[in-house]
Amino acid sequence: MERDLIFIGFLGMLDPPRPEAKAAVALSKQAGVRPVMITGDHLATAVAIARQLEIAGPDDLALTGTQLDDLSDQELAGLVDRVAVYARVSPEHKVRIVSALKARGEVAAMTGDGVNDAPALRRADIGAAMGIAGTEVAKEAADMVLADDNFATIVSAIREGRIIFANIQKSIQYLLSCNIGEILAIFSAIVLNLGRPLTAIQILWVNLVTDGLPAFALGVDPAEPDVMQKPPRDPKKGIFAEGLGLIIVLQGIFLGGLTLLSYWLALRRWGGGVEGRAVAQTVAFMTLSLSQLVHSFNTRSPHQSLFRLGFFTNPHLIAAFLLSALLQIGVLEIPALNGLFDVVPLNGEQWLLVVQLAILPLPVVEAGKAVRRMWGALTAARSRNSA
Repeated sequence: MERDLIFIGFLGMLDPPRPEAKAAVALSKQAGVRPVMITGDHLATAVAIARQLEIAGPDDLALTGTQLDDLSDQELAGLVDRVAVYARVSPEHKVRIVSALKARGEVAAMTGDGVNDAPALRRADIGAAMGIAGTEVAKEAADMVLADDNFATIVSAIREGRIIFANIQKSIQYLLSCNIGEILAIFSAIVLNLGRPLTAIQILWVNLVTDGLPAFALGVDPAEPDVMQKPPRDPKKGIFAEGLGLIIVLQGIFLGGLTLLSYWLALRRWGGGVEGRAVAQTVAFMTLSLSQLVHSFNTRSPHQSLFRLGFFTNPHLIAAFLLSALLQIGVLEIPALNGLFDVVPLNGEQWLLVVQLAILPLPVVEAGKAVRRMWGALTAARSRNSA
């Protein structure tokens, strides 16, 4: 059958990567996620595609299933962080690779579409099955299903997950720091025998209006510019890691101190009688609520300056700030509400005191962020020099 043939030519088949795949791989590396190719294709084919996508570099290793069989689990765990391509592998090999990555403390995500991928999808920390080409077995074994079978979708999901987690942190930071400030202001005033700076209904109003609307707006805050330049978050660390807990406490102390200071200054300036105390309580009430509204802009990032993020990049927060401020001012300016909230109208001098103290959280926190950025840059420079 193979004699006396006439050569016509070669036929080549090419299954190129999707156009967006290379950019997605680069973005995932930038985010600290290391992509690894595991395939049943020939080693030369797998390495060529991996280098085209820049999954594999000149110093990365490539192993076949036969070579994996010659390695013990301990030897594989020692090599797994240097291997970028696995070719001609079986389902058992995929499970071993995932197990080796997890043994080194890595968070392993696995993608697949076939029945033979199901064990590795189940073994991985996050299994992602293909929604179009994937089998039902793979979909059942996976934690998530890609509706478009696109690797770039995984990278987009990583970005979205980071945004969601960061926004949860922002809302918690804002709510806790504000509530710590309220508690400290009331407690300190009682300890210092200054009387009550806030009434019960004023505290309820602040928690409902001043705290609630900005917290919701922070929950939909857009991504920070460097969201995909940060390393992955350690899953063992809590939500208050990397100094966030201390930042919340310090900001709460500052907000409480401002409220107490406004109350004390108002008592000294306008007397300690019934009318003077009413003015002092109103000044403290307004200072607390407005300073918290100003503080909501601080919590958009624990490190980035608001001037870099932009004041108007979160229109929801702008709307929440304006609406909450109008409602707060309305309590003072609508006579029918004065008695309900135990407040009295303020004159120009009293309003000046409130505004001066209420805007202080913005420059003070911005200064703190600048100091932390300078300290971080100095520490990084020292580490590079020592290395």
